[in-house]
This record gives sequence, C-alpha cells and structure tokens, in this order.
Amino acid sequence: MDRALAPKGNTTQDHFDVLIVLGSPVDRDGNPSPHELARVTEAVHEYERGVAPRILFTGGAVDSRFVEARVMARTAEAQGIPASAVLEDPAARNTMESTCNALGIMRSHGWQSAEVISSPSHLPRAGLILSRLPMQWRVHAAPALGPEGAAAEAERTAVEILKTVHYLVWSRQTERCHVSGQ
Repeated sequence: MDRALAPKGNTTQDHFDVLIVLGSPVDRDGNPSPHELARVTEAVHEYERGVAPRILFTGGAVDSRFVEARVMARTAEAQGIPASAVLEDPAARNTMESTCNALGIMRSHGWQSAEVISSPSHLPRAGLILSRLPMQWRVHAAPALGPEGAAAEAERTAVEILKTVHYLVWSRQTERCHVSGQ
C-alpha cells in the first residue's frame, strides 16, 4: 500500500537546480547495464530539455569493482553532456546514502531542488526516502531501453517491494541522513 501511495514529489516546478540519477549495478565488464543506461539516457534527455543545468550521478562500487557514478558520468559525456555539467557521488552504497549524499552536495552548492531519475520499480521507495529530506523534489521514471522480459520486471518489482518493507520496518527508524543541519 505504501508503495502505491508513495509520494512522487513535493513541488510542481518543472525546472530544477540538478538532476540526480540514482545508481544501478554495472555489468561485469564495467559497462552500463540496461537499467543504468536507461537512467543515464533519460537524464541526458531531461538535461537537453532544460529541466536542470547539471546532472549528479550517484553510486559506488557496490556489486563490483566499478564505481556506478563514474560509469554513468562517462556514459552521459559520451552522449554529449559536457563534463562541466556532470557531478559524481562515488561513495553511495544504497538509495538512502545516495539521497543523503546528494542533499549534502546540493547544500554545498546552494541548490535546493532536484528531479530524481531512476527505474519505475525503484521510484516508490526513493520517494518515501526523499519525502523526509528538506529539499524540493520530484521523481522521474526512466523508461526501459530495448526489450524487457515480463519475468525480469516482475523480479525487479518483487525485490523493490522487499526493500521497501525493510525501509518501512527498519531503515526509516534507524538510518538518518548525516548532513549538517539535518
């Protein structure tokens, strides 16, 4: 129920200080996975539409030795985004850390608003986490690139449901952003 009713934002604005792209595992060779590529490509489209003048990629070396944020940044630059418009958070190991670290980066630059891009199955949990942070935000789904199997999507959604339950039962009460002023 909480996933179905998860907030999608707290603002109606359509221009933001930054686009935040939440990390996703890379493939075993260090190339963007289809999910990661979809997120980057959607961020590039939003940047080109003028939604925000910069993109912050999040994600450390979680599932491999490759830093997710670095792989996504290189992919965006290969798609024509200038390096001067790209920021990275290579330390985040999960969605909570990604959003908290992004808030800290935003504060250090004086930014107050973000459009957060991720996969559709990930956004409800991200919205629940973002709803507790002092910033203006909305989520934006990255459509799947290429053929997606229904079984694979059902598996991703099931995993996200379990992660959402864990967040609601445990993490929401025990984990806090460690950003000054929070």
